[in-house]
Amino acid sequence: MFLLSPATQAQRRAKPSATERTWLADNGNGTFTNPLFYEEFSDPDLIRVGNDFYLTGTTMHAVPGLPVLHSKDLVNWELLGYAADKLDFGSEYRLEGGKSVYGQGIWAPSFRYARGKFHIFTNVNGLKTQLYTATNPAGPWTHTELKKSFHDLSVLFDDDGRAYVIWGYDEVRIAELTDDLTDTKPGSEHVLIPRGSGAGEGSHFYKIDGQYVITNTNYDPVGYMVCARSRQVGGPYEIAVISAEEALGVGVGYRLGRGTKEQPFPLTPPQSDFGGANPLHQGGLVQTPTGEWWGFSMMDHNSVGRLLCLSPVTWTSGWPYFGLPGNLKRSPRTWVKPNVGGAAVTPMAPFRRNDEFNGPALNPLWQWNHVPDDGVWSLRERKGFLRLHARPAPDFWQARNSLTQRAIGPESTPLTELDLRGLKPGDLAGLALLNYPYAWLGVARTAQGLEVQQYDQRTGLTVHQPLKATKVWLRAHCNFDTEQAQFELSTDGVSFQPVGEAVAMVFQLRTFQGVRYTLFSYNTAGTTGGYADFDRFEVAQPRPRGLTRPIPMGQTIRLTSLADSTVLVNWRGYVRPVPRSSPLAQGPAAHFRVVDRGQGRVALESAGGEESAGGLVTVENLGGMGEVRIRLGGPAEATTFQWQDMLRGDLMLMSLANHRYLLAQPRAKSLCAADAPGATADRLNGTCFGWEVVIDK
Repeated sequence: MFLLSPATQAQRRAKPSATERTWLADNGNGTFTNPLFYEEFSDPDLIRVGNDFYLTGTTMHAVPGLPVLHSKDLVNWELLGYAADKLDFGSEYRLEGGKSVYGQGIWAPSFRYARGKFHIFTNVNGLKTQLYTATNPAGPWTHTELKKSFHDLSVLFDDDGRAYVIWGYDEVRIAELTDDLTDTKPGSEHVLIPRGSGAGEGSHFYKIDGQYVITNTNYDPVGYMVCARSRQVGGPYEIAVISAEEALGVGVGYRLGRGTKEQPFPLTPPQSDFGGANPLHQGGLVQTPTGEWWGFSMMDHNSVGRLLCLSPVTWTSGWPYFGLPGNLKRSPRTWVKPNVGGAAVTPMAPFRRNDEFNGPALNPLWQWNHVPDDGVWSLRERKGFLRLHARPAPDFWQARNSLTQRAIGPESTPLTELDLRGLKPGDLAGLALLNYPYAWLGVARTAQGLEVQQYDQRTGLTVHQPLKATKVWLRAHCNFDTEQAQFELSTDGVSFQPVGEAVAMVFQLRTFQGVRYTLFSYNTAGTTGGYADFDRFEVAQPRPRGLTRPIPMGQTIRLTSLADSTVLVNWRGYVRPVPRSSPLAQGPAAHFRVVDRGQGRVALESAGGEESAGGLVTVENLGGMGEVRIRLGGPAEATTFQWQDMLRGDLMLMSLANHRYLLAQPRAKSLCAADAPGATADRLNGTCFGWEVVIDK
């Protein structure tokens, strides 16, 4: 057990309150729902030390950087702190002199525990590889710069005490590190995996049961994960694809096209595919104390950012496939929590998002956009307020001391209360969606007085409205399913009015970050201004659970295909999709009682039909067309389905007989099957169903 510093103890106490509803992956019934965090957590690396798990990931130019999280069960996490308190390698890291490091900074860290210490190796643009070490994961961390730079590196501490580093894209190289871990041993560097072999980047290097294993990712034309293995550290390595095509029923959102001077931000509208790197990719492996293997990886989940997901691993012929027997390479959105042994972990959210600004320090979730000027912000100058002094900046993009936290999906509304009495002429303060393009809602003090302004960088349009109040409430309703945000303003905290048009939120690689909720204050007149006092910040989340609706155990439901609106019925002892207009769709043949099988699993009992009423939906043989029947009795696995809430009102049903999904082939006029590997990005392949509770007649 590691001792915690007083600061970390305070952070641990900064948990979401009972009234703060925030994303929780643990469903409380023995299952979890992906993603683990419905917010950006890119380039994850995860390790186990004894019975404890630790996690870090990319933070780019945000300060502090390299979050360190702790878990006992791989599902419920807590923030211990950050390995990099500051990221100050020059004026560009401080947004000085018109320079910036947007899309640069800390990325693709390699997290390891060896020789009694925690080690985080990480890339920083324009610099050599950086190393952060600590004996306690809560810190303090010691910072060292290596003598070389290694793109997307991973480090392996071998059983004989030697340490190796691998790095690169397509061509993967290897070298042995010196004992102090700051350089490579002369003559040890060589090509490990030659170009064209199928390897990608973002490597994770392991030794498992005497075999050397490397996971890494390809992203062209889509994201997928590969594994390389060898009995010798120096190779040769053979390669197989271990995760592919799993986008959890999510397609591509808005993307930036190639801009011009006249139209700098053209948008490609959302697509019903998973192009680019949308599917699960880039991640690695971890084993629980009980011997289970799990995979972790990220997916480019559009404008909310890259999300972290957890996948069961099935070893087959010596390869660690993400997924379950019968459905390898595909990962469930909902599955049974890892078996870690010991007492069950109480479900908990990893972060507290709300902040009343009445403590001695900021909520640990906050990060600054670039390195802040600590002399011009304060929690002490006015008790219970965050005071941001305005310093000159040509626009929001270059304003210092903008305070950010990651946006959270699938839907959320950040709100802040702002006292305007400290603003001076030229000052502008408010709430922003930091992205590229960005948008904001704020209040400016002009020569004529206070003025509400709303700006959308994509369109270049600014809304101007005169304001008489000296206090405002600003909020932005953000729906990351539709990729739309709407700013709103209130002068009493009760009645809100929209300001400006809806804003399109975009996934882009200029900043390598998703949307960030941001509090800002700067002066547009080129002089030192006054200050803005932010009274509080909170994030409302109408859908904060993986189970958006409770599973209707003991109730009777009707299932309707999202693909073609057909209704599932009991037809002569088969499960069949029929049109809504069919008499069968209107009566008891379309009614199924949900039977609780524990751990979020159900059986479906037919309430009526031409025959087999009272029987259970049963998957037979391979689960092909015509092999989903209504049977009285049958093996438990054949009659049990994992209920998978798809977070938009629909569900999928995974058969425990083959770990594949119930399928009503769209417009085929056929019988149901249970052999689909998963949902397509548009959810119209016949695996996704709407459901409603009905009353049996």
